[in-house]
Amino acid sequence: MHPVPSPTAPDVPEMCAELWRSAAGVLDANWTGRHTVPSRTLYPHQWSWDSAFTAIGLAYVNPARAWRDLRSLFEAQWPDGRVPHIVFDPEIPEDAYFPGPRFWNVPAYNGRPARGSTGLVHPPMHALAAWEVYRHASAHGADAVQQARVELGWLYPRLVAQQEYLGDRRDAGGGGLASIVHPWESGLDNSPAWDDALATVPADLRLLDTYHRRDLDVSDVTHRPTDTDYARYLGLVENYRDGGYSDTALAERHPFVVECPGFNAVLATAELALAQIAGVLGRPSEARRHREHARGITAAISDRLWDPETDFFHALDVRSGRRTPARSVSGLLPLMLPDLDRARADALAEAAGSPRFGLPAPSYDRTGPAFDDRRYWRGPIWVNVNWLLRRGLLVHGRRDDAERLRQALVRLVHRNGHYEYFHPEDGGGLGSPAFGWTAALCLDLLADRSAPAYARS
Repeated sequence: MHPVPSPTAPDVPEMCAELWRSAAGVLDANWTGRHTVPSRTLYPHQWSWDSAFTAIGLAYVNPARAWRDLRSLFEAQWPDGRVPHIVFDPEIPEDAYFPGPRFWNVPAYNGRPARGSTGLVHPPMHALAAWEVYRHASAHGADAVQQARVELGWLYPRLVAQQEYLGDRRDAGGGGLASIVHPWESGLDNSPAWDDALATVPADLRLLDTYHRRDLDVSDVTHRPTDTDYARYLGLVENYRDGGYSDTALAERHPFVVECPGFNAVLATAELALAQIAGVLGRPSEARRHREHARGITAAISDRLWDPETDFFHALDVRSGRRTPARSVSGLLPLMLPDLDRARADALAEAAGSPRFGLPAPSYDRTGPAFDDRRYWRGPIWVNVNWLLRRGLLVHGRRDDAERLRQALVRLVHRNGHYEYFHPEDGGGLGSPAFGWTAALCLDLLADRSAPAYARS
């Protein structure tokens, strides 16, 4: 039985206890013995930023498993530093998920067998996750603290290599930001933020005659990306794969190269977490360097992605040089950065509470032309990005707003279940049930109301 943290329980203790037990149960059910899967219905392998969010929840109920998830993921790190967005479980049949290992055709590396991962990345949430697991280790006793220090020592150089890959090899625009080469890398797969850049990517629907969409076997077709989107996604993978997953001259030869405000806000937050980790490991000069990197990324986000006419951050198509007009939830996530200009932080907080979004925030502007209340990242509410948004509110001293968001998320999941995402109006659960990061982040929302150490007053 997992203990329920009573000191920070929300308003209704019975709800707190029930939600805590159900969330811990989801994480237990999704554990394979080697890593945690996002869900048993659609996602049978290990996903990158899912593992980070899951570790944040496991910090409370099973820190050893949290560390194991992070290790499992980073054992699949490429020699160039990239951390693949999916690590394939060799015990899972090829046809259990598409696109599977054969489609990606990644060569053997670092002692791993061929086809062991994808060649794309996810937002680098892992340094923050490692810091959060370490931060809560003392609640589990001296042995847990000792293990946490060992794990930080193992992870730190690998986390640094991840940051260096994204900050160097992926700076396709030359302005100090990482570019994504596929919508899947953002984590916000079919967001309207990518529509303009995707419009120039050919949609070869014949690919869907050749390859079977496994997601539609277990999910409502109205909740998932369209066939046109999926054909473009597969075409982008083929282009990147057939180029050897090379990042050289991306803007010249790859049809989708985009700077995402949410991805880069996570990149900068990772530098802040690495500064804290370096401090624990007794490396003060490296801690200073990470803080400088965070400030540099923050400045680049502000310089390249802020639109003064909309008072909002927008994704930038590196190939065309144009920002998308779409207001995606990713445009709110730079609020996580303590060095963000106060006026811009205030504008984001106001946008988050406005009729365009409202808390909990949907994945896309409620008043926007592409808003869809059921289709994945085009309108539904997702717990993970709201968890990040709450962190941003705390960073900029908006504790009352952060607390209202925390309570709203807790009640949303308690009422509807640990779903992958939720209807933005009635709160009904959508996508996969028993979803890992929803459960994991509920544990954190129930247990911890503290602000990040670098929060502004």
